[in-house]
Amino acid sequence: MMTLPKKKIILFLVLTVVLSSVFYALIFVSGNLEGWTIGLMWCPGIAALLTQMVFQKNIRGLGWSLKPLRFLLLGYGLPVLYGLIVYGIVWLSGAAPFKGEAMAQEMAAQTGMPVSTSGFLVNYVLMMGTLGMLGSVFAALGEEIGWRGLLVPELARLTSFPATALISGGIWAVWHYPLILFSEYHNSAAPRWLGLICFTLMVLGISFVLAWMRLKSGSFWGAVIFHASHNVFIQGVFTPLTGQSTLSPYLIDEFGIGLALVGVVLVLIFWRKRSEVQSASAVQ
Repeated sequence: MMTLPKKKIILFLVLTVVLSSVFYALIFVSGNLEGWTIGLMWCPGIAALLTQMVFQKNIRGLGWSLKPLRFLLLGYGLPVLYGLIVYGIVWLSGAAPFKGEAMAQEMAAQTGMPVSTSGFLVNYVLMMGTLGMLGSVFAALGEEIGWRGLLVPELARLTSFPATALISGGIWAVWHYPLILFSEYHNSAAPRWLGLICFTLMVLGISFVLAWMRLKSGSFWGAVIFHASHNVFIQGVFTPLTGQSTLSPYLIDEFGIGLALVGVVLVLIFWRKRSEVQSASAVQ
């Protein structure tokens, strides 16, 4: 007889596929990724809410609590840390140029006012790291209610932490594949097949972190902040501050080798922390 967690997972995945297919179609037909991204990102969240209503008649139990604070801080800071490491190595090695000075000069030309490189960088990073996070949190919330709010704890009731992280991460990665293969989401000059491999390794590594945070804290908000911080700092800060070179498409952004290696390291680190994760029966 099929258990309740399996029934919930199956319904959640079916609803996610059905809802997402609508937005995949709109993106592919219109050729407009930006216009439909938020709607697509909320498909897992809506699917999770509907699944909870079907089985529980309420939306409790997904991990709505904002506490403890340390997981929110970890979620914000970890993407900044690995972004600095990957992009710092790229800039310092000369594999791709740092273009902060060029961006400052461009702003000065547009405004007609002198802008120092350091002043520009401070203002740019602060703006993205505060105001930029607001919109990013809303978008990430849609995904995380589904992936970490429902999917991870239900999987944890059926299997081990490593399997939970791998399965949820694999599903999360595959959910992106239509965009990578058939839309402008893959914006790298590197081969699409390489981008697919690097993206998958990165997502699997991040999934180990997010699954651990969800099960350890009983809340999905750390995963939301992590997801939003990653999108803001990788897509909105570090990549724009990196100039193009022969090697840069292969090294940076979500389709480069740099973040793929980060993913592998994160798997190793959080696999070793698996004993810290609370038992499945204690998941809230």
